[in-house]
Amino acid sequence: MKKVEIPLSKTKLTLTIFGAFSFVFFGTLFIINPDKFVSPFLRNPEMVKIVGFIGVTLFSILGIYGIKKLFDKKLGLIVDENGITDNTNASSVGLIKWNDITEIKAEQIMSTKFLLIFTNDPNKILEETSGMKRKILQGNIKMYGTPISITSTTLKYKFDDLNKLLTERLSEQREKMPNR
Repeated sequence: MKKVEIPLSKTKLTLTIFGAFSFVFFGTLFIINPDKFVSPFLRNPEMVKIVGFIGVTLFSILGIYGIKKLFDKKLGLIVDENGITDNTNASSVGLIKWNDITEIKAEQIMSTKFLLIFTNDPNKILEETSGMKRKILQGNIKMYGTPISITSTTLKYKFDDLNKLLTERLSEQREKMPNR
């Protein structure tokens, strides 16, 4: 099997960082001067401030993570005879072995497409993680039935091509496995 190495997209990460800090800027304005942002949706200044604090907090985290990823020297995704090595997002679990994967399924929420990687023992992955990453993985299990999701939004690779690559490689590996 030919090894495929997919780098992180510095352009996409830069755009993400810019977008995140734009929301931090506007969230800060909500906090500093909430009266100017009162609207039918946000009817009182206290609600505007709360939205501002939430926005600043969430988008600061996203921006800082984006900066960290921008300087990450690791490849975003490696597909080889061992499996899929994922370094695409905050909940990446590293190597996902082919013999652990039961299904790959494409999903979409609004305009964001992602791949769900189902494994024969999702709890094993949870046992190997802790902290915030574990909470994210637990949330993924509740929403999708698997802790592992891979998106191409941080990769120099198109989503449809990624989906095709991973599903074809999984099929190839299944043909080689005697137990399947």
